[in-house]
Amino acid sequence: TLTEPQVRALLTEKGYTNIDDLDFEDGMWETDATSANGKRVDVRVNPATSDIKVDALVSNLTENDVKAKLTAAGYSEVHDVDFDDGMWKAEAERADGDDREIHLDASTGKIIYEEDD
Repeated sequence: TLTEPQVRALLTEKGYTNIDDLDFEDGMWETDATSANGKRVDVRVNPATSDIKVDALVSNLTENDVKAKLTAAGYSEVHDVDFDDGMWKAEAERADGDDREIHLDASTGKIIYEEDD
């Protein structure tokens, strides 16, 4: 997984400047930065894949797509599905009855992080 200095180097290489408040949260590196076109953006970096997501990201997935992916992955009682900060978030119950908050990639619907709800 990427360390903080590696994330800074990756973002700089991709043209981001003024990288502020770089924190690891919800399984992703998060920061405010200036993009190559001069706009301030919220940026997330997946530490496992180095994928960069910006707040202006749109998703080709729908809420129903996310529900279907989570159901296929063995979750039930999927609810509170929301697209926020460039990723899908949902709450669901695992097969063992544990309530989870799940974060999914906006493009693929792949689970990138989950935590106790």
